[in-house]
This record gives sequence, C-alpha cells and structure tokens, in this order.
Amino acid sequence: MKRYHFTLDIYTMKGLVVALICAMFILPLSAQPRRGYHRPGPPRHSYPMRSHYGSHGDFMLGGNTYVGLRFGLSASSVHSDDQYLNGSGVQSGFNVGGVVGVQLSYYAPVFFETGLSYIEKGGGGSYGRKKFTYDLNYLEVPLVLKYRCVVAPMAAVEPFLGGYLSCGVGGQIRDFGDRAAYSSFSDNNFGRFDGGVRVGCGASFSMLYMELGYDLGLANISKDYFDASHNGCFFVNIGLNF
Repeated sequence: MKRYHFTLDIYTMKGLVVALICAMFILPLSAQPRRGYHRPGPPRHSYPMRSHYGSHGDFMLGGNTYVGLRFGLSASSVHSDDQYLNGSGVQSGFNVGGVVGVQLSYYAPVFFETGLSYIEKGGGGSYGRKKFTYDLNYLEVPLVLKYRCVVAPMAAVEPFLGGYLSCGVGGQIRDFGDRAAYSSFSDNNFGRFDGGVRVGCGASFSMLYMELGYDLGLANISKDYFDASHNGCFFVNIGLNF
C-alpha cells in the first residue's frame, strides 16, 4: 500500500507567513472604531479577557485586548521515514515569548491570539548501534482561537485551537557513535520552515495564566521529498496577562 504525506514546500510556507503577518495587522485595526463613527459601548454581558474584580463579587468591564508573557517547558519528538532522522525519543527544552489577544466580538468570549516565541524542539534515537540526538530550535508564531469560560470570580478556563508557523534558527545533530556534531538545518538534514495544528487548554486567575498544549506538525521538515519527517511537541507554560 502506498503511503502519502502532507507536504508544505518553502513557497507555500512563505505565503502562509505573509498571510499571517497581514492578519496580525488587520485584525487589531478592525477592532478599532472608524473615524467619524461612534461605536456604542459593549453590553453588560461582554466577556473581556482583561477583567477586574468588582465590589459585588462579579466581573466588571475591561479592555477587549490583552498582551501576555509566556515561558515554560517542551517535550518533543520527530517521526520520520528516514531511519537516520527518526528521532522518536523525547527531547526536552524550554520556550519563552509574548502574545497579544483581541476579542473578536463583544457578544461572545472568543479571542484571536498570536505572538512570537522561541521554542526548543528535537528528538533522539539510534541508527544501527549508534545513538544520536538533535535539537531543532525555532522562532514560532501561534495563530489560535480561544474561548473564555468564566468558572469563578476572576477565574476562567480557556480552551484553544488553531495553528502555528515556525522558522528554524539553530540546533545541532550529535552523532555519539562517530563523536561528531552537525548543524540541524544544513546539507540534507532538516528544512527550516514548519507549520501545523495547535490544540490545548489554558486557565487564568486574575493576571496569572497557565496552559498545556500540543503542536502537531503537518509540514514535511525533511529536505527529502520521499521520506517525510514531522514534529510533535507537548508544552506547558505559565505567564502573565496585562
């Protein structure tokens, strides 16, 4: 039976990056009132992300945008048809970055969130009797939708679903058998561009935020069009929303 792989070439990835950058500028601007037009204030049942605790024990109206800081840990692996690149062993790392969120409607607690982060991915395994590990370090842009469900005063659960785009900025392949190291993104190893699906759930209490998620890579990060390689990464973050 033939096996088929979903593959994104470099031109498709560049097009997605351009579209994402446009969305990052257009969406915040569309949330602002037009010149010469007075937009009525939000209704009392609005669901702002940035909220303040009122004297009567309920949420009071806040802004419909927020910025946040994130840092945490990642546990990743790479599944490949190429035995030399099949790093199914888990590789740990860290990530750090910032996000910005925009409430898409005053009438629903749905937010669009994007930003920029540095995240360490990779994998490890063995080829023959030789052990190897490799690091894949990326600058990553999330593109997700969040639904904010208030469960208690100043506390909310925030499931999210969307995607991510990333560009490799560094990393090494370590061949313990030959005691040699190579750049992860050089020669015939890995391509720099990656993209896929992001799913997870967050929780907030006042300004404190925590989340757990998973990145499922859909792009073929191998430079070989016959042997596909895909990232997979669990992450857990803590941070602050302002």
